[in-house]
Amino acid sequence: MKISKQARRDARQLLRACMANAVLDDNRVRQAVQLVIRDRPRGFLPLLAQFQRLVKLETARRAARVESATPLSAQFQSELQDELSRKYGAGLSFLFVENPALLGGLRIQVGGDVYDGSVQGRLAALQECF
Repeated sequence: MKISKQARRDARQLLRACMANAVLDDNRVRQAVQLVIRDRPRGFLPLLAQFQRLVKLETARRAARVESATPLSAQFQSELQDELSRKYGAGLSFLFVENPALLGGLRIQVGGDVYDGSVQGRLAALQECF
C-alpha cells in the first residue's frame, strides 16, 4: 500500500497529539484510532498503517532490554533504571533477561543504542582483531 505525503503528515500529527510529557500515552493512542475509524476520513487506511508504524517505532525507542549472565539484584536493577532514566528521560520500560551465553557482564539495548560490556562481546571483538 502506497502512503501519501498527506497521510504521513497526518500520522505524525496524530502521534504528537498522543504524547503527554514527551511520553506516548496508550489511552490517547486508543482514542485517536477509534476516532479515525469512526470518522473514516479520506485515505484513513494508509493513515492508520503509518500511525501504527510510528507508534511501534516510538515504543521501541522507549524500551530498555538488559541482558545479564546471572540474575541481577533488585538494588542493582533499581540503580540501573535510575541511571538509564537520567540519560534517556522518564517513561522507559525495562525488561531484565538472563542470558547465560554472555558468560559475564551486561548487554543493554535502549532503542537503537546497544552497550555491550559482556565477556561474549569482548571475545567477539578480540576475534575480529585477528
